[in-house]
Amino acid sequence: MRPQLNSLRAQLFAAIGVILLLSAVLTFGVGGLLTRQAVDRATLRDLSHQADLLGRREQGALLPLARVSDLRPYLDRQSEQVVVLSSLRSKSPFTSEETLRKLRAGQAVDGSISIAGTSNYFAARRVDQKAFVLLRPHRSASADWLPFLNALAIAAAAGMLLAALISLLLGRLITRPLDRVALASRALAERGASDPVPVQGARELRSLAISFNEMSAQLAEAREAEKAFLLSVSHELRTPLAAVRGYSEALADDAIAPYEAADTIGREALRLERLVGDLLDLARMSRSEFSIRRAPVDLDDVAHEAVQRFQAQSESFEVRLEIASNGAAPALGDHDRALQVASNLIENALRVTPAGGSVRVVVAPGMLTVEDTGPGLAPDELSRAFERFYLYSRHRSERSVGTGLGLAIVKELVDGMRGTVTVKSELGNGTSFTVRLPLDGEAEAVKTPFEKTEATREPAV
Repeated sequence: MRPQLNSLRAQLFAAIGVILLLSAVLTFGVGGLLTRQAVDRATLRDLSHQADLLGRREQGALLPLARVSDLRPYLDRQSEQVVVLSSLRSKSPFTSEETLRKLRAGQAVDGSISIAGTSNYFAARRVDQKAFVLLRPHRSASADWLPFLNALAIAAAAGMLLAALISLLLGRLITRPLDRVALASRALAERGASDPVPVQGARELRSLAISFNEMSAQLAEAREAEKAFLLSVSHELRTPLAAVRGYSEALADDAIAPYEAADTIGREALRLERLVGDLLDLARMSRSEFSIRRAPVDLDDVAHEAVQRFQAQSESFEVRLEIASNGAAPALGDHDRALQVASNLIENALRVTPAGGSVRVVVAPGMLTVEDTGPGLAPDELSRAFERFYLYSRHRSERSVGTGLGLAIVKELVDGMRGTVTVKSELGNGTSFTVRLPLDGEAEAVKTPFEKTEATREPAV
């Protein structure tokens, strides 16, 4: 029973019930008070009207107030009595000093008075030198306003029943979408997938359903991406491991020269080391544990350092590697991370550029672009260029360069430096990756990037 009481529906019903009960009590109390006051005013007005009629009748009589006792049978039917005051100077238990003063002044007096512990309405009128007081007990008026209280009680009970029914329906209407989201969340946790939740109900409930559906879709995409990533990593690890195992077995069988096996095993081990290092970098960046500073950096120096790293490799591939720069190219970023970005972009370009082609690094204030004369990318490849292993798996036949994680690392590093990276390409016309970093105060006054390519100096070999 306790879990049911802790449910949102039960709490909502209980809260509405308490509010209804308080509202009914307040309505009944205020309504009863107002009803009683209205009945009191009506009773006193009726008693005053009777006293006026009686006073006018006695005013024209030969002996005023001499035969008032003849009216007793009629007055008894209304629980009333009439008292004659022979003198307006003498005190009487049926009047107060104030009432006597007003009667002596010829005024009509109406109100309430307590006589022998009983509350009464009274209406006093002067007739010649005498006066009379018409009395009606308060208890007789209670019989007049109690039916109104009963009606109020019945109306309050009916209103509470109707409101309770409406609250049940309202609670079900509110909690049903929440129940659907809860069931879908449980299914998502148990099976990793769930059907979309219907977008129904109030604005907040519709917003909850939309948010859950978006989260479910994103989670499904993330799991698919994770699965594809694990498959890709497994494949990339299997290839060098297979090579190491094959050459070690051949070496053990004296089927291959030791220096040839050592060269291949060392090369594949280096590839494994780079792959593991890139995976660790991506893992650190995903957990925000990767240190990235934001300080003034010269992208011209970054470009020359990166080109120097790959000059020998580009010559071995018969690919021309050059720089286009107008001198200093200031920006805000991290020198080491910017160098890593430029190196990964150059490495990616060298992998796809055929012999006789060229790779050009263009720098300007806040911008670094790496262009190649490779085969280019198809339109469907542009949107996925920075996915892990995606372009590497599609173009790996060109050259065994890189690990397949370079472009993904570029995207994470540039985002960490609060910059942007974009790609432009056409099939058969090469590809260009452009990195834009924020400018510092001095860089904002520098002119826009140049239009003409100019090789300023040859990198060291």
